[in-house]
Amino acid sequence: MTVPEPRASAPESTDPVWSEEPTPVCPEDLSEGTWELLRAEAKRAMTKAYVPYSNYPVGAAGLVDDGRIVGGCNIENASFGVTLCAECSLLSELFMTGGGRLVAFDCVDGEGNTLVPCGRCRQLLFEHGGNDLVINMPSGRAPMSVVLPEAFGPDHLASARSDHEAKH
Repeated sequence: MTVPEPRASAPESTDPVWSEEPTPVCPEDLSEGTWELLRAEAKRAMTKAYVPYSNYPVGAAGLVDDGRIVGGCNIENASFGVTLCAECSLLSELFMTGGGRLVAFDCVDGEGNTLVPCGRCRQLLFEHGGNDLVINMPSGRAPMSVVLPEAFGPDHLASARSDHEAKH
């Protein structure tokens, strides 16, 4: 899986024009090479972490359904409650670069060891990857349906809205 090379664009435009449409990616497409790319991006992102208080850098990487890889790192703050986790940073990059659905996710600490997303982050990842998002866990790779079983999500809110409207 490679990102298409930009081709020369028309002189009036400075934006790159891609030579081909991205190929949609799904969990069945995940290879060991893809997981190696995700791990490399998570490690690269981890080197950008801002952790002056805990000295515990975290990097995360996600594969998007259009073939992009997005990354994130933790960004601490002296007021610990407003610290950003690597998963939040990754989701910001996801939306800043065009959105999409996450297909695979990996997260590492400063030593490159696999980390488990906390409950809050599992919920954030579920919202943007759903039950089929594959998470690399210390025990092995698992779909979100196993990592966060019976997750609450946007569908619950949509059905609550329609139920509420039907009663009035």
